[in-house]
Amino acid sequence: MKKKNVALLLGGYSGEYEISLKSGKNIIENIDKEKFNIYPIIIEKSSWYFADKNIEIDKSDFSLNIDGEKVSFDVVYPMIHGTPGEDGKLLAYFDLLNIPYVGCNMFEASVTFNKFYCKSIVSSLGVPVAKSYFLTQKNYYPQEEIIEKLGVPCFVKPNKNGSSVGISKVHNADEIINAIDNAFKEDDEVLIEEFLSGRELTCGAYRNGETMNILPITEVVPKKEFFDFEAKYQTSLSEEITPANIDEETAIAISTYTNLIYNMLNCKGVIRVDYIVNENNIYFLEVNAAPGMSVLSIIPQQLKEYGVELKDFITMLIEQALT
Repeated sequence: MKKKNVALLLGGYSGEYEISLKSGKNIIENIDKEKFNIYPIIIEKSSWYFADKNIEIDKSDFSLNIDGEKVSFDVVYPMIHGTPGEDGKLLAYFDLLNIPYVGCNMFEASVTFNKFYCKSIVSSLGVPVAKSYFLTQKNYYPQEEIIEKLGVPCFVKPNKNGSSVGISKVHNADEIINAIDNAFKEDDEVLIEEFLSGRELTCGAYRNGETMNILPITEVVPKKEFFDFEAKYQTSLSEEITPANIDEETAIAISTYTNLIYNMLNCKGVIRVDYIVNENNIYFLEVNAAPGMSVLSIIPQQLKEYGVELKDFITMLIEQALT
């Protein structure tokens, strides 16, 4: 059988550029080379190019010209954390070109990437969420109103970003303006959320044919004050326990919520859903529709515990996109 050409999209325009490259490296090392020709494509604002030979992509049909031979792609594997991959912008482009891709469709990707909109939908499904305040205007910060609604401490974060880039924990009212300014450096929308003390738990999910698979739950124990960008990608700054040491009732509830969220948001491929759990409730935090796949990332840890080889999992995702 002829091998399929796979374009692995890496890089992107956000602060998660380097994490995307690390995820891509792990996929390249584990993809089935007997079934697929893998082409790492770097996506930057200035150019899109084939990383191995620094050859520019022809954006008219997303193809390459290598030594006078045109190379087209059977499928695209987006591994860009942040814009323009995880937010659906590139996916719309591939829809127009009729090139299939791994993971969520354009609309679902854009909804899950927008924390405020996603929380609004998930809340309507009956899943508890933290109280929040949404800002779109850089020059208008209703400080007293925010503090009155959410109290301190609270979290200030870019509304459309991942890997905890630009996030701040605000301890008193005097810190909130600087935190908002910091978040606006990463995005044109800012979400401010009440602080919820508790355990940080995360659960992956994917569909294989008609079978829904809910992965083992991971507990994230940050050694810093919270699980920020640095803690996520330096093993010395956090501990990730898979499977999490939680009671059966909590595990069932998280798995049920994750299943509901995956299906009601019409997700595809693999996602990861983050929660805070305390004595009062289980609270939804966010959906990661393009979760990290580096050797330090949580999904590969959960797959290993689930008994699924990463090579087989990658094959499943690609073949699913091709059907």
